[in-house]
Amino acid sequence: MARTAEVTTRWLRELQFEGNGIGRSPILVDGDSKAATSPVELLLLAAGACTATDVVIILQKQRVKLEAMEITLRGTRRETEPRRYTAIAFHFDIRGEGVDDVKVRRAIDLSLEKYCSVVASLAPDIAISYDVAIA
Repeated sequence: MARTAEVTTRWLRELQFEGNGIGRSPILVDGDSKAATSPVELLLLAAGACTATDVVIILQKQRVKLEAMEITLRGTRRETEPRRYTAIAFHFDIRGEGVDDVKVRRAIDLSLEKYCSVVASLAPDIAISYDVAIA
């Protein structure tokens, strides 16, 4: 049986919208990026949060005691319509007990290549790359 997701988006004013999953707190989205995060920024945020979730779970299974992780994503967009992403670069800053380059890269590779449903839902021609800084 196929799993489905459902969200609601409501227009508020100008290019501002409120959206939420059923029974969840709403978030503000702004098509002009003036008052809130834009839809295309939210796509990056979703990819970052999805990958972060996988990486935390995988590192926990590797018995790493994660203390901090921050992921910065930079998306490159086309100049012409549709101004979709052509490349997305992830930068991971990670700190914790037992953290090493091999474990972190293994966790990120597994997420980006196998587990992250957001990244897997992107167009296949989007160049995905990453780098890592371990504190």
